[in-house]
Formats: sequence, structure tokens, C-alpha cells
Amino acid sequence: MATDTNERPEVVITGIGVVSPIGIGVDDFWDSLSNGKSGIAETEFLSHVALPRNISGEVKGFTDKMPKAALPKQQRKFVRVMCREIEIGVTAAMQSLQQSGIDLESIDHSRFGVDFGANLMFSPPDVLKDACWECVDEGDSQLKFQYGRWGDDGLPKMEPLWLLKYLPNMPACHIGIAVDARGPNNSVTLDEASGNAVLGEAFHIIRRGAADVMIAGSTGTRLHPVKSMHARMWDDLAEGDGPPETWCKPFDKNRTGQVAAEGAGSFILEERKHAEARGAEIYGTINGVGSSCVAKPNGEADMKQALVNAMRAALNSAGMTPEEIGHINAHGLGSPSVDKTEAEAIREVFGELAETIPVVAFKSYFGNMGSGCGPIELAASLLAIKHGQLPPTLNYDVPDPEIGLNVVHGLAAKIDKPAVMKINVTRMGQATAVIVSG
Repeated sequence: MATDTNERPEVVITGIGVVSPIGIGVDDFWDSLSNGKSGIAETEFLSHVALPRNISGEVKGFTDKMPKAALPKQQRKFVRVMCREIEIGVTAAMQSLQQSGIDLESIDHSRFGVDFGANLMFSPPDVLKDACWECVDEGDSQLKFQYGRWGDDGLPKMEPLWLLKYLPNMPACHIGIAVDARGPNNSVTLDEASGNAVLGEAFHIIRRGAADVMIAGSTGTRLHPVKSMHARMWDDLAEGDGPPETWCKPFDKNRTGQVAAEGAGSFILEERKHAEARGAEIYGTINGVGSSCVAKPNGEADMKQALVNAMRAALNSAGMTPEEIGHINAHGLGSPSVDKTEAEAIREVFGELAETIPVVAFKSYFGNMGSGCGPIELAASLLAIKHGQLPPTLNYDVPDPEIGLNVVHGLAAKIDKPAVMKINVTRMGQATAVIVSG
């Protein structure tokens, strides 16, 4: 369905897929949100991660049977070259497609694309150990790795096609093959900023008339032996005396850090006329997007300025003012420093409105999934708009005077304006924002 080049087509969301620590599928996900149910608990699928007391936001009960069941029969064999991150992302994408009700037999596949985000993916240490031992001389007390032996001795010990299991472009590849999407296909690796970035790219692809339908989402995990060590070295990690579900406290005065998690979210984006022609249910309209990456002269990331730039760019892209935003879906990491920086950025953009506009932080329910967090958090807002109530931020008990935001807590808030600004930022100073109205 090509569009008139003089027309700026509207881009709408017609399908949502969620694989999260608080539910797989939108029904279970919303049930947990509306009942204040946390998904933060002791990790089960990994025997050890470098996290306090092994606590995380894990997708309980997820197995490779789920992507196999979601994929067409001829594609199910590909699951054996998917790591858990890819499996979760593919499952979310196929969920969103099913929920959208799109008939794959009736659409133009040359105008059907995929834009998917992911973290950098790492092989687990046990995948590499046999090959590495082959490159160490017997009797070497120093266990010195012999690089020159890797090609002849080490590499043959690796599992076949091992690299395909850990490439961040593979979610988009598997999804595109499964649904025969022959339109634009791209992958984005911007850590927590990935989700809004892929929505922005898919939004612009449809706006410029290069596609009618896009699958846009992201998958991510911080539950990995190596990634959890990185988190331990680089980030504030939450720890507390109480139950694990009370540890993540975005914007609370007593917050101690983030909780590592895993998950994926996906959306079906369509040109509005295309969606209306098939009678699709519309969850929201994408109004505008923005992104920014800022570093200080000394090379240090400038999260605040990046967030300010991204929010203002999204408002400008949407042609909207701060007064038209109904609520802010915050990054809300739970980190003492990052939350304070985010609050400062929100106050700079929204001015006096920052004291009254509702702010919610859904990481309090499931933790930080890295690249996977943005779409899942936005899905929560879209479902909230549909149901007319905004679930509260969990564990917000003691307001921090340095934050100065109207954090929704205790009880759900009534939604008066069905427009949300979703923001995310990375430790590298990469920020993205998207505005969606219900």
C-alpha cells in the first residue's frame, strides 16, 4: 500500500508481544501489573550469576519449546542455533504478529519489514572451555593460552555454527525468515536505548513509504555469567534486607541500585490506512521520536544532556508541547545517581509540570533487561491507557527531595491524557524517547 508522497502517513501499533519476568503474553503481563505482582526473585535457570544473593528478574518457565511452538514448522530447526536471548526475542515477535491478527497470505511481503534491537551477546564460558583447553600445553603450570594453536586445535572443538547463536543481528534474521518479511530489515545494539531506537527507525520507514508493516522490538538480558560480572563491576546493584521483590526502588530515597533481568517486547507497526482497511485493533499512534548521544569534553557520558535532547527532539518530532503528555514512562533504574540525573533532565524539559505530571518506573516490577526493557515498559503504558489506569511504581515508600517528581505509587492513577513519553538511557550517554498516544 504505497502512500502519496505529499502525505505524512500515521503509524499505529496493532500488536503487542511480551516475554517478561511478570508474564509471558499481554494478558498475564497486565494481570501482574494491575495486581502489583513483582517478578524479582532468586534466579533458577542459572546456577550462579555474579549478582547479590543470585536475585534477578528471570522469565520463569521459559523453554525452547516456546519459540518452537511459535515458529512455522519448517523454521523450528533453527531454534538449535538460538541462545536464550534470541529465543525470547523471536517468541515476543511472533506473539505480537499473532495478536495483531495480520493475515500473512494477504499482505505484500515486499512491504513487510523487521527492525529489532539486542544487546551484544556473549558465549557462556562453558561453550569455550574445551576449545581453550586444547590450546594449553600439557603440564603448563601457568596455563598459558597458545594463540597459534587456536585454528588447528581449538576451533574444531567448538560446537557447529556456534557463532550464529550469539550474533545480535540474528533475532531480526530469524524473525524475517519466519514471516517472509522481504522489506527493510535492521538490527540495533544500543543497550537500554535500543527499544525506542528501533521504534523510531520503523516509524520513519513507514512514514517515508518504504513499508506498510514493521515488526519492531528488542530483546536483552543481564542474566549471564559474563554480563552479570560486568554489572557487578560497572553498576550500582540493588541489595536489601527484605524480600527480593522490595529491592528495586526507582526514585525512592533509599534506593540502592538496579536488579538485573531478562526479557523481550515486540510491536506490530502499520500505516494507519493499512490497519483500518483490515479492521485491526489499534493500541496507539506513534507521534514522535528522538535520540541523542552526548559526551563531556573529558569523554565522560553526559546522561542528563542526552535525555534532555532526546525528549525535546521527540516533542518537536510530534509537534507537541509538554502540556499534552499524559504521563512519563521513566527509565527508572533504581540507581542513586542515574535516577537523580534522569529527574534533573525531566525537570529541565517539563519545568513546573514535572511536579505534577505522573511518572512511573516499571523496572520496579521486573528489573533491568538491558536492550529488552524499552518495549516491555512501553507495552505497560499502552495497556494502561487501554484500561484507563496507570499501575503504580513499586517500592516507592520514601520520597527523595532531590528527585522532585510526581511518582505514581501506592494506588493506580487515573489516566486523563492518553499520551505517554517513554525514555531510556545507557551508561554511555545514549538516550532515546518516543511519544505514543492511545
